[in-house]
Amino acid sequence: MESQLLLLLLLGALALIIYAFKFKSSKTNLPPGSFGWPIIGETIAFMKEQQQHFVGERMKKHSTKLFKTSIFGERMVVLCGTAGHKFIATNEEKLFLAWRPLSMQKLFRSSYLKAAATAIVPQADVIQIYRAPGFLKPEALVKYIETMDSLVQEHLKLHWEGKTTVEVYKLAQLLVTSLSARFFTGLHDNERTEKYARLMDVVTSGLHTIHINIPGTTFHRAMKGAKALRKEVLLLIEEKKAAAASGVQMHDILSFMLFNPDPTGRFSTENEVADKFMGSMVAAFHSPSMVTSFLFKYLGERPEICDKVRREQLEIASSKKWGEALNWEDIHKMKYSWGVALEVMRLVPPLQGTFREVASEFTYEGYTIPKGWKVFWSASSTNKIPEYFPDPEEFDPSRFENGKTPPAYSNIPFGSGPRICPGKEYARLQLMCCLHHIVTKYKWEVINPNSKIAGGLNPVPEEGIHIRIQPYFPLQ
Repeated sequence: MESQLLLLLLLGALALIIYAFKFKSSKTNLPPGSFGWPIIGETIAFMKEQQQHFVGERMKKHSTKLFKTSIFGERMVVLCGTAGHKFIATNEEKLFLAWRPLSMQKLFRSSYLKAAATAIVPQADVIQIYRAPGFLKPEALVKYIETMDSLVQEHLKLHWEGKTTVEVYKLAQLLVTSLSARFFTGLHDNERTEKYARLMDVVTSGLHTIHINIPGTTFHRAMKGAKALRKEVLLLIEEKKAAAASGVQMHDILSFMLFNPDPTGRFSTENEVADKFMGSMVAAFHSPSMVTSFLFKYLGERPEICDKVRREQLEIASSKKWGEALNWEDIHKMKYSWGVALEVMRLVPPLQGTFREVASEFTYEGYTIPKGWKVFWSASSTNKIPEYFPDPEEFDPSRFENGKTPPAYSNIPFGSGPRICPGKEYARLQLMCCLHHIVTKYKWEVINPNSKIAGGLNPVPEEGIHIRIQPYFPLQ
């Protein structure tokens, strides 16, 4: 026992020495701010507080333009405001490289995530998917609308029809998983889709946590979930290979990643494909389900806004033949509805923030940012500034009505620059298709409007979003 205690003390002392060496004082003109406590820095506050509070309080205390901090054991600078957003977006691959916390690297394999990335997916793989026939390009998504329309209606029959109350967040997770599983893999299996949704929920809870892999921790549960999810994906890969061997033609993202080389001409191994695919699926899971949930929360709390959305959607529905699916033109007629979605994403950004690594030392606002430092880009430094959004806490979709747009880089729910979310149009299609069928079939009210929202980069409703529903009839 004494030897173990001595070993722990020695390890602690060694960690402090390494920390002191890594964070040694410098005469360089560093940004204002604080590195917080030794070793842990300000990680706990970053993980627990709402991003609006974490970033906002430090902007007030240190500077509205930038501040330094220490998160996940790394010296970090937060570039704030529209100028900061623009600076990062216009200097990707010049001054900034992608970087992910060790928690994400371990969940999706560090060799994979050290590549240049958009959200969770490496940029090289985004290029590979984007240039593939039939995927993320708008002209290719047109072909998927009818399938998405059908899947949304099937989901409502299975999980909404005949109910008086539903929990929107879990159902949104299930819906976006069903849509992405069909789009990414061609999967027609509700039981497996539900399993994927459960596993991805566990995995996403550990994306931005302290990477302590011991029983009882969030990260340990996430690692177990990632292992189980990887097993499921490898099984799916084996099924794809068997189908291909028997001459079956497949046109989905997983098959493309498996049977085609990457932009360098290299074919990926099965494990590499599994990791890339898991990253793609998780990227298409958390943000869409979160936005969908909060969209119905805000509409349920503001029936007059919901009525305007409903009128727009009923007008589109009235132009269709019975049973006719939505099409691309219908989606782009949903101007007010999309403005509502943009306002929801302003209030609760689906991409709360992301990380970069400084590729070479540079000066910003008179301060030196050393090579190797990490950069945190946060939507919370601009999305509620009264100068851009009067009464910023108010849910007011009129901000986006009649072609009105906020100042550049003030509301960027899908990111910006070379790493803007490649699935932006897919997300729009998914949100609008879901909204169309729910708002024309149901009326609802939120049962738990004051439910607690988790802090950190994963602002999920901790108790879910429960709504009371009733069928909507046009003559009501």
